[in-house]
Amino acid sequence: MAMTTHVDIVSAEKEIWSGEATMVFAPGIMGELGIAPRHTPLLTKLKAGEVRVRGRDGEDESYFISGGMLEIQPHVVTILSDTAVRADDLDEAAAIEAKQRAEEAMQDQHSEMDFAKASSQLAEAAAMVETIKKVRGRR
Repeated sequence: MAMTTHVDIVSAEKEIWSGEATMVFAPGIMGELGIAPRHTPLLTKLKAGEVRVRGRDGEDESYFISGGMLEIQPHVVTILSDTAVRADDLDEAAAIEAKQRAEEAMQDQHSEMDFAKASSQLAEAAAMVETIKKVRGRR
């Protein structure tokens, strides 16, 4: 029987997923993190992107997060994010449209949206589109 760790993925609205996993992959601000059971304790920021949770059956389940925090304890991994959704529930057309709006806002010097906000929205929308492509490619 494979070793597991308890994983909680929580958004500002609700708990998205809770259960046992043999491996977790998360988009750290310095690169992707791979977290195995009994990982060294760690607290770090996460950027927008895909979180993959590998179950006991070896199958990965994917989630999109808008960024957040990752806390690792030897037997518990907690991911806290403002927005977290199952990757299969993402709307590709809406993500592409959001990306285009953010790109336009960044180019429009007369826009009411400031550059930093547009840049943040662009990064999140691009990460969402990338997550959709990765999940689709694995099927």
